Amino acid sequence: MILENVAFPAGQHCETTALGALLRHEGLDLSEPMLFGLGEGLGFVYWDARNMDFPFLGGRTKPTTIIRTVADRLGLTLHVQETASPRKAWENVAAALAAGRPVGLQLDCYHLDYFTTKVHFGGHVVAMYGYDDTHAYLVDTAQQGGTVTTTLTSLAQARSERGPMTARHLSFTVASPGGRPDLGDAVRTAIRNNAQTFLNPPIANLGHRGIGKAARQVTRWLDRASDPSRDLPLAATLMERGGTGGALFRTMYRDFLAECATIVDDDNLRLGHQLYAEIAPRWTEVAQHIAAAGETGDPKQLTRASAILTELADRERAAMQTLAAVRPD
Repeated sequence: MILENVAFPAGQHCETTALGALLRHEGLDLSEPMLFGLGEGLGFVYWDARNMDFPFLGGRTKPTTIIRTVADRLGLTLHVQETASPRKAWENVAAALAAGRPVGLQLDCYHLDYFTTKVHFGGHVVAMYGYDDTHAYLVDTAQQGGTVTTTLTSLAQARSERGPMTARHLSFTVASPGGRPDLGDAVRTAIRNNAQTFLNPPIANLGHRGIGKAARQVTRWLDRASDPSRDLPLAATLMERGGTGGALFRTMYRDFLAECATIVDDDNLRLGHQLYAEIAPRWTEVAQHIAAAGETGDPKQLTRASAILTELADRERAAMQTLAAVRPD
């Protein structure tokens, strides 16, 4: 059982890649930045806990939130299934494929055969478009190979894994009402909502407040790390190449705003795009300083990263205040 024409070439982020593949099969072809922005995906989290080896800097919302929000914005029919039963989980997937629909899966990428870097991440999302007696056929990001295969055994392990950010064998399908939707109202609403969420975080480690917290904490990272030469460069790599599209998703959001500016006429939108075009390279500088600190052991690199993060907290707050003022149509 293998479906034809399921792909999303050059996808950078797992969730938007999987969603893009499912939508293209439905005849709805949207860019990855558009999917990310419509999903109100931009965010920030500084996450550190006693059971963590090292702090995590995240630049987006929780897993599958983008998918659910895009479906709401575009009037798509989204069918999500979760179950504690591996048998029922497989039946859900097989039934969808038999009906001619590719299936999105949330799983832990650690178990997937084609992943060369073995790190547990329970929020990974792929699109499945078929299977045979031994293997599942998947669409993943370009970095992971695009159209790939993994054994059915490894897929079952990845779906059954439990821990942070995992789901209970979550699978989903989408159906489009047909035709390309009018994006004008959808992008205006998505931009304003994303801005309001970013500007009004419920706790201090999210949104612009979280960036400020990261600025205060990052100077301690050489002492916080059990192996600075490993932990700090890894943190930097996740910011730049961990499926973020670069600059902790800021590059992708910049491109979303640029595309929106061709759809709707709004001065605040154009200014917001300009501001994020200036913000994105600064995040790359932060990652470079963090990596250099780990490689050299020089605390001055973290002092520089902290200074830029302090600046970014203010600049992103100002940019989101501008975007919050985008007019309804």
